[in-house]
Amino acid sequence: MSLPAPMAFSDLDRGGIAGHPRGLTTLFFTELWERFSYYGMRALLILFMTAPLAAGGLGLEVKKAAAIYGLYTFGVYFMAIPGGIAADLLLGARRAVLWGGILIALGHFSLALGLLPFFYAGLVLIVTGTGLLKPNISVMVGHLYAPGDNRRDAGFSLFYMGINLGGLVSPIVCGFLGQQVAWRLGFGAAGVGMTLGLAQYLLGRDRLGAAGLRAGLGVAISKGRSGAVASGRPDGPAPIGRVTNALRGPWFTAGEWKRIAAIAVLFVFSAVFWAAFEQAGSSFNLFADRRTRDSILGWNFPSSWFQSVGPLWVLLLAPAFAWLWVRLGRREPSSPAKFSYGLFFVGVGPLLLAAASSLSGGATDRVSPAWLILVYLAQTIGELCLSPVGLSTVTKLAPPSIVGLMMGVWFLSLALGNYIGGWVAGYFEILPLARLYGALFLATGLSALVLAFLSRPIRKLMGGVH
Repeated sequence: MSLPAPMAFSDLDRGGIAGHPRGLTTLFFTELWERFSYYGMRALLILFMTAPLAAGGLGLEVKKAAAIYGLYTFGVYFMAIPGGIAADLLLGARRAVLWGGILIALGHFSLALGLLPFFYAGLVLIVTGTGLLKPNISVMVGHLYAPGDNRRDAGFSLFYMGINLGGLVSPIVCGFLGQQVAWRLGFGAAGVGMTLGLAQYLLGRDRLGAAGLRAGLGVAISKGRSGAVASGRPDGPAPIGRVTNALRGPWFTAGEWKRIAAIAVLFVFSAVFWAAFEQAGSSFNLFADRRTRDSILGWNFPSSWFQSVGPLWVLLLAPAFAWLWVRLGRREPSSPAKFSYGLFFVGVGPLLLAAASSLSGGATDRVSPAWLILVYLAQTIGELCLSPVGLSTVTKLAPPSIVGLMMGVWFLSLALGNYIGGWVAGYFEILPLARLYGALFLATGLSALVLAFLSRPIRKLMGGVH
């Protein structure tokens, strides 16, 4: 079977969400349910680990629980590298997403069994499955658009709305079941969500066109240094001998190496960003549970519901950001500038909690929920400046022959940031919170300033890519 060039149909395909390709709808809902499962489980994870044994938890100290949390979230994103390689060499993006979703669902159901060996086995399954699904579904979004299509950044912003719609609903459902009924029911609900995502993905696969059918290094077989790509190649892995021949020759042009270098620089600042941002699921989650009033007008709610505030802000603001980037046209800030804004705003959240901790009378006093609502507003502005833009930038800068691998490398920045974030959260009960969160603000603020100074040389490395 011969396939069209992977991006040939995108200029005419406007039958999806807001005039975007139809395949974006399928990928939007697949990611929605995958993120439902991930964020539903994440809202419970550190609370479950630190809950007393008598309450059905693991009874771990915060420092140990935060270390496990950081290692787990590190693994989720680190496995994107072998996941990208598996798609490039063996599976293709479509099959990688399918098998990844299956492993994720099995992992959540394993957690729901409520036994310690299955708890750790479930974490491993989720880590492995997310490594297959996460980078490759982002690559498939990029393949829906032709080079130079100005809908691309807006498309990634809309895709990001799917992530956060799942992230909005899941803490409400899984958090209520986990904290108010039984922990394992919360984890089980996350597994059901991933199963629904898999069903939707299979039913909507015809909308995807050629996106995700080719393995990344398979494209390299028919690609010369000129960058031209042959019009057809069958679905499935590239023959090993031909892959070997492709790797023996010159890999990239000088311009491609410069763009890879630009990704490497942005990688460092992305890691700093995610170290601060990931406090949402760890130390901010503990702050919500132990230092924040979980009631409004006399109505009590599970502390895990604060995890829905960030996604709610994204849903409210993402359309405005998607419109803004298109509306600005040639005046749109460059990707490095957007990264700098992201770092600044993500640091405002810890600064606010440092102030809240100083104003409160001590660990026994609970602060107003308004503090966390403002914290997640600042984080969301930073997130929309950096996260979808980072995904889009990698698909534009990475050489086509290794775009899956480079997306996996990009998710390594999230892995490192999450690991560092878990280490930072481990000091929640050790350091005064004003000192802990103040240091986090200084780290992100200084990083934003450094990146602002480096913005022009980074743009030169990007070689005209905005």
